[in-house]
Amino acid sequence: DQKPLFALFFTMYVVSLVGNLLIILAICYDTQLQTPMYFFLSILSFIDVCYTTTIVPKMLVNFLSKKKSISYAECMTQMYFFLAFANTESYLLAAMAIDRYVAICDPFHYITVMSHRHCVLLVAFSCSISHLHSLLLVLLINRLLFCDSNVIHHFLCDINPLLKLSCSSTFVNEVVLNTEGLITLVTPFICVIISYLRILTAVLKIPSAAGKHKAFSTCGSHITMVTLFYGSIIYVYFRPLSTYTVQDRVATVIYTVLSSMLNPFIYSLRNKDMKRGLGKLMSRRVS
Repeated sequence: DQKPLFALFFTMYVVSLVGNLLIILAICYDTQLQTPMYFFLSILSFIDVCYTTTIVPKMLVNFLSKKKSISYAECMTQMYFFLAFANTESYLLAAMAIDRYVAICDPFHYITVMSHRHCVLLVAFSCSISHLHSLLLVLLINRLLFCDSNVIHHFLCDINPLLKLSCSSTFVNEVVLNTEGLITLVTPFICVIISYLRILTAVLKIPSAAGKHKAFSTCGSHITMVTLFYGSIIYVYFRPLSTYTVQDRVATVIYTVLSSMLNPFIYSLRNKDMKRGLGKLMSRRVS
């Protein structure tokens, strides 16, 4: 199965890279897309490129190698950036939900509340808190002893499979993961839920069906991404370590490789402004 899997994931990786880079270029070149929503989308696409590049190239090498190995330093580095980019994406999805909330529920103050400075601060906060969280978890993993099996039952260095390999106590790691880790992950998810509950309340007050449809249409792509991303993450991490199975690896593929690949399609196919921006970009390249 190695060669078909290599072909599958190589195709997904190329599609993800090309799609996300096109999104970034379209937003940079089209002045009509210079808004907070598309600013966050361009950062999200950049994070997706970094995210998949942290994971997929090593996976592709392993598909074609007889000796599928990774050094301890490489493993810790991969886990650090994987967790940092995953958490950054989580906070960015929350920032995008807040943006939609302000645009629909408080449009008169939208320019003031979602100013470029505030958007940059939100991105800076997302990156900072995510990297600190990742550093903490990697330092806690680094203090463990690995003296038995060195076979990682996963396609990347993730927390749960490494904890299962340790022959020392993982109590502190699990406590931190279930408290600090839970807070770090749940906080942006709660922001998303509250934002959309407020949006739903505001939209239901709109008298015309056309007005309701227009308001909901601006949120459809984001809701799809949130469902895909958080649904698979909750399935993997919100369960006891002892229940970790092959299904968790499949779920990890969804919120890492698959969501990054689908992101450009979800946002471009469901968005007239993005279609126009991509059209302008393509026509500029052709000319």
